[in-house]
Amino acid sequence: MEDPIQLKEEGNKYFQANDYEKAVQSYTQAMKLNKDKALQAVLYRNRAACFLKKEEYAKAASDASRAIDINASDIKALYRRSQALERLGKLDQAFKDAQKCATIEPHNKNFQETLRRLGANIQEKLRIQFSTDSRVQKMFEILLDENSEKEKREKAANNLIVLGREEAGAERIFQNNGVSLLLQLIETKNAELILAAVRTLSGMCTGHKARATAILHYLGIDNICMWMSVDNEEISLAVCNLLQTITDCLLGQGKEERHGKEEAVVLDTKKDLRMITTRLLDMLVSKKVSGQGRDQALNLLNKNIPRKDLKDHDNSRTIFVIDNGLKKILKVVGQIPEMPDCLPMTENTQLTASVLLNKLYDDLRCDPERDNYRVICEEYIKSKIDPQDMDKTLHAIQIVSGVLQGPFDLGNKLLGMKGVMEMMVALCGSEREIDQLVAVEVLIHASTKLSRATFIISNGVTLLKEIYKKTKNEKIKIRALVGLCKLGSAGGTDYGLRQFAEGSTEKLAKQCRKWLCNTSIDARTRKWAVEGLAYLTLDADVKDDFVEDEPALQAMFQLAKTSDKTILYSVASALVNCTNSYDTKELVPELVQLAKFSKQHVPEEHPKDKKDFVVKRVKRLLKAGVVSALACMVKADSAILTDQSKELIARVFLALCEDPKDRGTIVAQGGGKALIPLAVEGTEIGKIKASHALAKIAAISNPDMAFPGERVYEVVRPLVSLLNTERDGLQNYEALLGLTNFSGRSDKLRMKIVKERALPDIENYMFENHDQLRQAATECMCNLVVNKEVQERFVADGNDRLKLVVLLCGEDDEKVQVAAAGALAMLTAAQKKLCSKMTEVTTQWLEILQRLCLHDNMEVQHRGLVIAFNLISADKELAKKLVETELLEILTYLGKQEDHPKKQHIINIARDCLTRCMDYGLIKPISQA
Repeated sequence: MEDPIQLKEEGNKYFQANDYEKAVQSYTQAMKLNKDKALQAVLYRNRAACFLKKEEYAKAASDASRAIDINASDIKALYRRSQALERLGKLDQAFKDAQKCATIEPHNKNFQETLRRLGANIQEKLRIQFSTDSRVQKMFEILLDENSEKEKREKAANNLIVLGREEAGAERIFQNNGVSLLLQLIETKNAELILAAVRTLSGMCTGHKARATAILHYLGIDNICMWMSVDNEEISLAVCNLLQTITDCLLGQGKEERHGKEEAVVLDTKKDLRMITTRLLDMLVSKKVSGQGRDQALNLLNKNIPRKDLKDHDNSRTIFVIDNGLKKILKVVGQIPEMPDCLPMTENTQLTASVLLNKLYDDLRCDPERDNYRVICEEYIKSKIDPQDMDKTLHAIQIVSGVLQGPFDLGNKLLGMKGVMEMMVALCGSEREIDQLVAVEVLIHASTKLSRATFIISNGVTLLKEIYKKTKNEKIKIRALVGLCKLGSAGGTDYGLRQFAEGSTEKLAKQCRKWLCNTSIDARTRKWAVEGLAYLTLDADVKDDFVEDEPALQAMFQLAKTSDKTILYSVASALVNCTNSYDTKELVPELVQLAKFSKQHVPEEHPKDKKDFVVKRVKRLLKAGVVSALACMVKADSAILTDQSKELIARVFLALCEDPKDRGTIVAQGGGKALIPLAVEGTEIGKIKASHALAKIAAISNPDMAFPGERVYEVVRPLVSLLNTERDGLQNYEALLGLTNFSGRSDKLRMKIVKERALPDIENYMFENHDQLRQAATECMCNLVVNKEVQERFVADGNDRLKLVVLLCGEDDEKVQVAAAGALAMLTAAQKKLCSKMTEVTTQWLEILQRLCLHDNMEVQHRGLVIAFNLISADKELAKKLVETELLEILTYLGKQEDHPKKQHIINIARDCLTRCMDYGLIKPISQA
């Protein structure tokens, strides 16, 4: 079509048919072909109307403006632009356009009403602005007045934080010199005021790139880093969150709310991001930075430097950090807390630095990049090795230890560097305890992956034994023992650990428990006792003794509350061992016999690993408060609680949930809440285990008690994930029980189950040959059919859903019959269409209905009679069809029975059926017969 007028008419037809997309295409094509200015104005005006309908208000305002440029008195274009500007929040401009329309047509009621509405909205907006300005000013006056009452200051601080999180409030604070006043609050050095100011700034920056950039430049990155460096955990974390919020905005990751406004300026953020990264790297090696501040700097680098998705080819931020900051990170991991020149650090600092080293290494894309990383590490370590200066050399060995906790393969290569092994042997033989301490830790970290630690396999045990025997320092002794435990637990390798130190594994475990309970030993040392137990509890005798040692358990639970990645993993590992919740390979009897015949060793299950002993240990752990400890562990920061730790915790929870009697205790101690994040994030196995534990709880618990408030809706997705056919039958079954329980609570929960696309899976299990699965799925569907959307699926043409439910009513399994008959009763009561459809889906429908109405089980019988009543009530012709069958005799027989309290509900519904038939005139009362 080449004629613009025809295209315009075509566009008008599409508009009248509500097909605005095609209307836009027609008007746009007409604009390209048209040369007449008057027609062009009409086309712009019409396309503006389409954009208004499509809620694309910026485009609508733009097209209306183009029409007005051609004809300034185009009243339709003016009014459409007024509507678009109003939706964009530009009330003043919208009012001006509406005013022009009213001037051109003063008697138009629509224009007058629009003017009144816009005038009122503008007044309200001004009132809110002035009110907000006044409130903001008053809050700052209270906060900056040293004589203000404490309660008033706290209230003002909280109000300011809340206001900063609202778009209107944040903008008013920003426009009214608020950043300068917040800076004054920070400079008061009052912790409460600093926190209030920083949190307000975080709210103001959230989701607003321009404002975040302006605040960053006004405050200055040096000031922000200085505030983050203070030795106050709460302030340091708050400032870290502020810097993370700013970084999110600069990276474009914030949830930006545009409120209809178009971005006027495109900001170049690369320079700012690089400046932030540089300052964070500088913080790592500054002695003025507190341990908390150093941790926060490392956490920010961990979170923002490596790529989130390896499909993204740009790893320039990682390359920049390696070139400009790798040596600074290595300096942190090379610190020795016992040395006088050590940087301020927390228990997590070096481990967090090792995690960063690993993430940076994993983010490299090719061998040349990895070689560059290795060369920087080697050169830095070489610069530290000095046989004449043992203190300097200690730092070099400590760096190797730190790298082994990060990119292990690289650490193993560094072990092979010239001079490193020799120095390690020298340190082991040194009389200085600090030398032995560093050497032992390196050996422990090197033994993590024995298959690749050749030097440790050949030399580690001997060195550790020598240190253990000769040292009197408990800190060194415990570390040496853990190293031997790790080596001794290596599968298929006998290092003579049981004979070591003239004691068995149980004696070594007893020593670990003794250290664990000794609160006079620092936490950094006691954590090694936990790690030792994580290995030693692989022995059945050790795990049995451990759960009976109440003080040791409590000491371990207490340590688990500290923010330490190693402790969390070790505690979780020990609990997995004690509950036997690790994966075990089933021994095929035929293969066992074959192995015995060929005189091969067949490992036998330890008597204390049998079910009775495991159950006993689980009960003991529950009594000791293990759930509270696990719940506390789940709350740890993601940098500390790794995916592997999450999986271990999920395994323990699943073992604890095995006995239904214990599930109430688990819920009461916060287990239900703790399982939700474990089911959503982590390894695939971990998520499945946590979801299964949730299913066990959901199957028998009151959802309102187990998962109060909105939390219950978060549980639905993990339960639905267990319906996957790749999961085992028990997981399927318990997930169905949980969903049945949930679907019986509220329609909102039923809608959530539907939205999670659970219906197809539930329907599939209704076909299942396994009786329990079929029963559970049918019971779940019985609850779900109360929902209108589910009912519509049964009404829709071209599906066999109703047929399946009818046929299940004829099953021999009574529980399946009860559920199917209940579903059919509700469906036929809610949807009259399904009453007639029921008679068409299968020829067996009448026989099945009659069997239901005569069933021995009164619950099934009652549901059958309700179905019969629904069919009779739905349609006179359908009722006539039923009266002509034996069903009339059944109803008459049941209706004539004498009243009986136990089956009165059945007698009443039968009489209701007969009464309805009499109302239709299909049967007559006995007196008229």
